[in-house]
Amino acid sequence: MTSTGQSHVELRAGAYADSVTLLQVSRTVAGLPGVAAAQVAMATPLNVDVLTEMGFDVPGSAGPNDMVVAIRLGDDGDLAAALAGVDTALRESSRRPAGPTEEAPPRTTSSALRRAPGAIALVSVPGPSAFVEAMDALEAGSDVMVFSDNVPVDQELALKTYAAGRGLLVMGPDCGTAVVGGVGLGFANTVAPGPVGIVAASGTGCQQVLALLDHAGVGVASALGVGGRDLSAEIRGLATKEALRRLDEDPSVQLLLLISKPPADEVAAEIREYAAGLGTTVEMALLGAGLPDLTQSTESILLALGVRVPDWPVVGTAAAPAGGRFLRGLFVGGTLASEARIVATGLTGADAGHTFVDFGDDQYTSGRAHPMIDPTLRMEHLSRAAADPDTAVILLDVVLGHGAEPDPAAQLAPAIAAVGKPVVAVVVGTAADPQGLDRQVRALADAGAEVHLSNANATRRAVELLP
Repeated sequence: MTSTGQSHVELRAGAYADSVTLLQVSRTVAGLPGVAAAQVAMATPLNVDVLTEMGFDVPGSAGPNDMVVAIRLGDDGDLAAALAGVDTALRESSRRPAGPTEEAPPRTTSSALRRAPGAIALVSVPGPSAFVEAMDALEAGSDVMVFSDNVPVDQELALKTYAAGRGLLVMGPDCGTAVVGGVGLGFANTVAPGPVGIVAASGTGCQQVLALLDHAGVGVASALGVGGRDLSAEIRGLATKEALRRLDEDPSVQLLLLISKPPADEVAAEIREYAAGLGTTVEMALLGAGLPDLTQSTESILLALGVRVPDWPVVGTAAAPAGGRFLRGLFVGGTLASEARIVATGLTGADAGHTFVDFGDDQYTSGRAHPMIDPTLRMEHLSRAAADPDTAVILLDVVLGHGAEPDPAAQLAPAIAAVGKPVVAVVVGTAADPQGLDRQVRALADAGAEVHLSNANATRRAVELLP
C-alpha cells in the first residue's frame, strides 16, 4: 500500500472481478465527492502501464492476480470515504437478484445447453479459458459465439476443425458482432429485417455495412461473424464456408456479402471458388490495396438490389490545420482502422509518419474491457495527439449499438472541443440504436468535429485536410 500526497495505491492480493465490473466500480468511485480520479483494475502489465502514465506509483510486486485500487483525491477529499466507496461498489456489483428460483443454475456450458437444446452458446471469459467452454458447447451439439479475445490461434483451429466435421458454426474468437434470427449479439446495431445476408470476419466492418444499409433503407436477414482470423492462412475460412452455406440455404436471403480485413491471398481465392458454387450471389468486401472500400462495396450491394445509393451524411466542418504534418487515427474498431490505413496510404502513397491505432487489438485489451466500453486508453492518446506539434489532423471512430458505451459523446465531445486541431470522426450506428445516432452526431459536431457515417469518406476528408 502506498500513499503519495493526495494519491493512494493499494494491492488486494487474490481479489478478482471482471474488467467491465471494475470499469463500473471505477466510474462510481470517480464520481464520489472529493475524488479527482479513480482506477480499480486487475494489475495486468497493460493496466499497470496505464496507471503509471496517470501518475500513480504502483508497487513493483503487483501481478495479474492482484486487484489494484488507485485513488487521487481533491483538496476536500476523504480517503476513508473513498475506500469505503470502493468496497460498497464492489459489494453491489456482486449481488444477485433476490428471490427464489425453481432450480439451481447450471454449473457447466453443456449442462446449460441440455436445458435449451439447439441454443447458441455465447462465450465471454478470459481468452485462456475460452477454449474449454467453447468445446463444451460444440460437444453438446451447439453453435458457439466466442466473444473472448486473446485466444491462441491453434485453439481456434482446433475448435473450427471440430465444428466443420459436425456441421456446426464457431463465430469467433474475438467475434464482436452478429445478428441471428433478428437478435443482435455482442456489439450489434439495431436493424430491420431485409434481403441481405452478411458473413463477416470483422466486427466493426460488419457494423459499418449495417449502418450504411440502414441509412439506405435496406435491412438484413442475418449477420454471422466468424472472427478476424478466419480468412488467415492458419484457419483457411473454415467458419466462413459454414456461414455462407447456411445463409445460401435461407430463402429470405437474396444477396450475400462477405466482409473481411485483408485476407491471405490463397484463402481469398479458395473462398471465391467456394462462393461461386453457391446458389445465392456473393459479393466480396475483402479489404486491401486497390480493392473497394466498405462504402463502395455497400453501394454495389444497393445497386444490385435496385436501390438508389443515397448521399452519405456529413455534419459539421473541420477547420484547416494550423500546423503539423501527420494524420493520427485513433480507433476502437480494428477493421475501421485497417480500412483507414488502406485508404490513406492509397491517397498519400505511403503512411510514413501517419499512425492508425486500433485500441481493440489484443495487446490493449488484456485485463481491460474493450474500448467500445472503456474509452480510457483512447482518451489518453487523444490528449497526447493534441499536444504533439507534428499532429495535423485527428481521425476518430465512434461505434454505437447494444453493448457499447451508453453515451460516448459525453466524454469525447469535451475532449474534442479542447483539442485545438481539426478532428474528423465517423459515427457508425443506426437511427434505432440506444445511444441515439442523431444526438451523438450533433454533440460531436457542436464540439468542432466533422462527422461522417462513412469511414472511408471520413478518411478521405482527413487526408484532404493535411497540409
